[in-house]
Amino acid sequence: MSAWDWAVLASWLSFTILYGLYRSRGKQTTQSYLLAGKSMPWYAMGLSIMATQASAITFISTTGQAYVDGMRFVQFYFGLPLAMIILSMTAVPLFHRANVYTAYEFLEQRFDRRTRILVSIVFLIQRGLGAGLALYAPAVVLSVVLGWPEQVTTLFMGLLVIAYTTLGGVKAVTWSDVQQMLLIFAGLILALVLAVVRLPEEIGLLDAVALAGAAGRLNAVVTKFDWNDRYNLWSGLFGGMFLALAYFGTDQSQVQRYLTGRSIAQSRLSLLFNAMAKIPMQFFILFIGTMVFVFFVFERPPLLFQPADLKNLEREPAYSSVVRRFDEAHQVRRESARAYLEARKRHDPAGQTKALRTYRQAQASLDQARAEAARLLGAGPDTNYIFLNFVIRYMPVGVVGLIVAVIFAAAMSTISGEVNSLATVTVMDVYRPLVKSGATDSHYLWASRGATIFWGLYAVAFAGFGGRLGSLIEAVNIVGSLFYGGMLGVFVLAFFFRFVGAQGAFWGVLAGEAAIFYCWRFTSISFLWYNVIGCLVVIAVGCLLSLTRLRRSSAV
Repeated sequence: MSAWDWAVLASWLSFTILYGLYRSRGKQTTQSYLLAGKSMPWYAMGLSIMATQASAITFISTTGQAYVDGMRFVQFYFGLPLAMIILSMTAVPLFHRANVYTAYEFLEQRFDRRTRILVSIVFLIQRGLGAGLALYAPAVVLSVVLGWPEQVTTLFMGLLVIAYTTLGGVKAVTWSDVQQMLLIFAGLILALVLAVVRLPEEIGLLDAVALAGAAGRLNAVVTKFDWNDRYNLWSGLFGGMFLALAYFGTDQSQVQRYLTGRSIAQSRLSLLFNAMAKIPMQFFILFIGTMVFVFFVFERPPLLFQPADLKNLEREPAYSSVVRRFDEAHQVRRESARAYLEARKRHDPAGQTKALRTYRQAQASLDQARAEAARLLGAGPDTNYIFLNFVIRYMPVGVVGLIVAVIFAAAMSTISGEVNSLATVTVMDVYRPLVKSGATDSHYLWASRGATIFWGLYAVAFAGFGGRLGSLIEAVNIVGSLFYGGMLGVFVLAFFFRFVGAQGAFWGVLAGEAAIFYCWRFTSISFLWYNVIGCLVVIAVGCLLSLTRLRRSSAV
């Protein structure tokens, strides 16, 4: 990056941290540190909720996902608006009226302490892993930009987030998120504009859309039902709705955002804002990925987007053969793309069909060459490097720094929110009831700061595994789906099945998690269905055990 790029990046990072700390100034109590004194307006909560979910993974990996697999990933979010409406009617008023610090504290009020501790531990495991993945994403950024070791970047980002989250608490996190989401929106718009502007002069936006569609990159809706297909209309509507219900309704990193609201109405508005904005935002991000794909139809892409892998590949004996076939396929694809567009302008159906067939065959040959190159090295997918490669190589001076700042902003929003929520659950659901009850507010405030530091360092340690997991946007959702079904099921029991007791809830969670891990280990069912399966198993087991217990009691 140039000096201007570094200046843009450093200025933004400094501003957002100092702004968050400024907004959180004043005397801190445990409630102000963990719940912002329940003083946040709906727009701040709404943007913070979105920022916590829209991690650097979203911008690094989702664009790459569209490049290699098209836009069908957007179906993942089709069930989210329904989930937001349901949660606004149920979870928001129930949690607010219960006056709790965490969602799991509500479970003790409804069932017992054992159930609260069990679900808290499930949350700590899955969210701790998720925080590590979110921290790994910006490490990918600087490894591409500077060639720095990912471990150095991970430690730098981790310490930065630990510092302002520990000092400012949830208020600093939330107000920093507001600024970061505004930057993210601006950066996304700029990235799309520049991707289109960088196309050859004779290629307009509609031409680019036509080429993306011809290559199967605009497949936003797939109606065919298939249990094993990760992204189709049905898995998105049902599996996606259950995942969103679990994430926004039972994951403390999200629940804590709307627990900071000054009223039930304000918290509801924050969720409904996400219901309206999330799908358009994800569609927009994926569309950027498709435009980057079209850009590389005319500009030669790297054989591998991971720079270190590409260097290692050049030392392989078979490199020259693979790169020759790759270059030939790229040349044919570019020429057939032009021929296809010319035939469209002439309204020549026969010419379009011929050019389209050649275009798709060339795309298949290019994909085969890339796959063979990866096999030669035993390398994993390079999806996470595609968008960054485009930014670093083709964006003008200053804009590179802005886009990198967007990615850092997204990473910091997510990590800080997750670390803060992990600290909250550790202190309020584990430490206070099991280790030291009845201590002073000052004691719990310092315990919260200590827990924040611990989970920040834990995320740094786990981030080292991120590079082994392929597409990060898929990996983070797979990890969540291994646990969310069980968490969602127990809250459904708490909200709607008044006859279910603590025994049924506790064993229902364990049974639900067992069912999920069985599906993950022994079937090829798409991960989105884990959330449905786990939730239904929890409900079934919880109801069955409770009804059996009631019958025995009545018989006696």
